[in-house]
Amino acid sequence: MEENRKYTEPQRVEEEYDEIDIMELLRKLLKEWKMILKWCGIAAAVGLVIGFSVPREFTSSSKLAPESVSKTGGGGLSSLASLAGVNLGSMSSADAVYPELYPDIVSSTPFVVELFPVQVDFKEVKGVSHCDYYTYLKEYNRAPWWGAVMSAPFKALGWFAGLFREKEEKVEGFADLNPQKLTEEQEKIANAIRQNVSLAVDKKTSIISLSVTAQDPDVAARISNEVISRLQTYVTNYRTEKARQDLEYYQKLYDESREKYFEAQQRYASYVDRNQGVVLQRVMTEQERLQNEMQLNYQLYNTCSQQLQAAKAKVQQETPVFTMINPPQVPLKRSNTSKSTILMVSIFLGAVIAAVWILWGRDMLANLKKEEEE
Repeated sequence: MEENRKYTEPQRVEEEYDEIDIMELLRKLLKEWKMILKWCGIAAAVGLVIGFSVPREFTSSSKLAPESVSKTGGGGLSSLASLAGVNLGSMSSADAVYPELYPDIVSSTPFVVELFPVQVDFKEVKGVSHCDYYTYLKEYNRAPWWGAVMSAPFKALGWFAGLFREKEEKVEGFADLNPQKLTEEQEKIANAIRQNVSLAVDKKTSIISLSVTAQDPDVAARISNEVISRLQTYVTNYRTEKARQDLEYYQKLYDESREKYFEAQQRYASYVDRNQGVVLQRVMTEQERLQNEMQLNYQLYNTCSQQLQAAKAKVQQETPVFTMINPPQVPLKRSNTSKSTILMVSIFLGAVIAAVWILWGRDMLANLKKEEEE
């Protein structure tokens, strides 16, 4: 019993020491409550500046499911692969542009530059409420003030370096647009679009999730609809390219065979009209030859007509269908951090910094100074 008592007594003393230490920390904080309030006030002011400097952003989200075309079915192997998050249907697809490539398509330069001339409506800024997407991002998009401050040295350095370079003709806008060689301004706008447009594909279900961010809710919804429309057009053109080429070929054969049939029909009718009542053998032989020629042209015309209808059906069959699960809508609430949240986080960080300074920072600084003096 005495040994047990001797073993537990140090633990009780240590617990009492820890409790006294915590109370001491609380007393130190309460003693410096004015400093803590001062730091919270400074942090609140900084938070308000940041909150009012960050422009509001709105995100329009949508989901759609593409039609999948597969060569082979995986059977049980496909079921097992789906448990691992792998879609064998997309791997065995007869289509080279499967859903997993859609994010790369949307972020590609040819696709992005096609969004430059899209007309958008937005809340009036500087007396303007309608323009193309390129001009909107260039002229009417707000940016935090610290972005201009941080980029000022680089701009000054670039201006100074430009004094020693040959002056090149500056191209503004996208009237003179070459997707393979963008200007500095065009590349900047293209990167802004890539940041605003985000597309993700669920590898297991192939569901496409699209989100478009803009500083105006109407612009976000407009660009979201445009991206979906252009993506559908891109995939449709790819899927139906071979079928449309076949359709053009069969249309040409159909037109030629139709013309030849009508010509043969007219020759036969004209010959019969000219030789009515004539019973000569050579007349009857020529009439039979013209009739056979007309029948052959009719058979060719009929065959080409059937092939043309089959080609039209093939184009319709190859045209993909996108099921809209969640269509784009005009967002009602901002998607980035609100001013109140920024303010509360700033006040909390201010209080934490003040507490760390009071409890440990000030003593550590004093010890360092003391060591330097010694």
